[in-house]
Amino acid sequence: MTALTLSTAAASGLRADAIVVGVAKSPKGDKGLVVAPGAEAVDKGYDGKLAAVLETLGASGAEGEVTKLPAPSGFKAPVVVAVGLGAAPEDGQDKGTAFDAEALRRAAGAAARALAGAKKAAFALPVADAADAGTIGEGALLGAYSFDAYKENGRNAKNGKAPLAEVVLLGGKPRDKAFKAAVERAVAVTEELNRARDLINTPPNDLNPESFAAVAQAAAKEHGIKVQVLDEKALTKGGYGGILGVGAGSAAGPRLVKLSYTSSKAKKHLAFVGKGITYDSGGISLKPAGHNETMKCDMSGAAAVFAAVVAAARLGLEVNVTGWLALAENMPSGTATRPGDVLRMYSGKTVEVLNTDAEGRLVLADALWAASEEKPDAIVDVATLTGAMMLALGNRLFGVMANDDAFRTAIVEAAEEVGEDSWPMPLPEHLRKGMDSPTADIANMGERMGGGLVAGLFLREFVGEGITWAHLDIAGPAFNEAAPFGYTPKGGTGTAVRTLVRLAELTAAGDLG
Repeated sequence: MTALTLSTAAASGLRADAIVVGVAKSPKGDKGLVVAPGAEAVDKGYDGKLAAVLETLGASGAEGEVTKLPAPSGFKAPVVVAVGLGAAPEDGQDKGTAFDAEALRRAAGAAARALAGAKKAAFALPVADAADAGTIGEGALLGAYSFDAYKENGRNAKNGKAPLAEVVLLGGKPRDKAFKAAVERAVAVTEELNRARDLINTPPNDLNPESFAAVAQAAAKEHGIKVQVLDEKALTKGGYGGILGVGAGSAAGPRLVKLSYTSSKAKKHLAFVGKGITYDSGGISLKPAGHNETMKCDMSGAAAVFAAVVAAARLGLEVNVTGWLALAENMPSGTATRPGDVLRMYSGKTVEVLNTDAEGRLVLADALWAASEEKPDAIVDVATLTGAMMLALGNRLFGVMANDDAFRTAIVEAAEEVGEDSWPMPLPEHLRKGMDSPTADIANMGERMGGGLVAGLFLREFVGEGITWAHLDIAGPAFNEAAPFGYTPKGGTGTAVRTLVRLAELTAAGDLG
């Protein structure tokens, strides 16, 4: 993991491989560049002509654009890395950073990724307060992430470079409590988010329900979290027909993992429920060729829930948080659930399985009912649930559905605050009828159009009466198959971790219901 520290050292005298500065597009509408606050010493080293030099090199100040150039004479760092922040603030705004937090986060991530192979980099981006320091640190640590566990010598075979080893934030106050807390939070959240990325990226031959549960048990022991793992025998005894039905075709048995973080000062209880299909072949309703290759990511919801609970424990949040990881591998075999089978769920309801590739809602249904039995103040489930949500929102936004409009709004706002893109989605009552079954209480499929909303309506059937609930369909942004951007790598992204942590923080502070 990349190290993160604060420093009051002068940019010119700091021994590092590079100094990172921010540049932006002029707010006046011309093509000029503006050097962002924090880079004054570096700009002075160029006799006030840093912007002009960068323009000569073709820099535009666009978000995430990275330009490298030799450092000024007298600087101990040999290289200056200028990263674009997008449009500069309009004249007349309050003095300070004034740059959007997400722009800072993405810029830091882009710079950290560009500095792979470096041992130490000083970040002289705009820092007006402790929040900025935390934001920049978070972006840098997320951007430095690299999954190289299966590469020769533990390094990316393409460029042979290890991730940036150390990030030094300039302009911060190492002895200030607020700055120290912001950095500690950034480290805790990003370390757990990156652990979620590792799980998502791990091949399914090495990550199955049992091994995932073992990872959760080890982390729980390390951070004082109570953990309970239900294996096949316990699931059978408990009547968890949804989880057992999905896992029936695999040689790797399913698991339900319960992680309980408790605070002696807590006044509220949140339950997070994650879909954990460690590999999804579609089961008997087999996916067509071209749709299987990334299905190791179908446990991204469980990874996000796991990471959020551990992060809450590391931060010592004054709220009780219970995480439920519904883990199974969906495979075709002679013992697999068939289209037309009826499963008796943990809640007692029966479900006619019309499509075994609509399996996520089945494991979530059992976990949602188990979570409901504890009567938490709110439940949030997270899942790579439907391709329909990707068709609706693309690859970078997740949909948010809820049985309470105010709670749905609060989640969307929390996501925006931490830099995760989401969109509020409805639960139209007329779509519920499409899941009526002549054989069982409900079918696991309904109308094709609006399939993401149909899935949300199905899940709502398994939430206890009177409990506030929301559903996050992260099918689009959970796994990035395109080129890296900002602090987002190729592969597993860790989407929803920061939103869940923020929800827990807001609840602990009494600012969420």
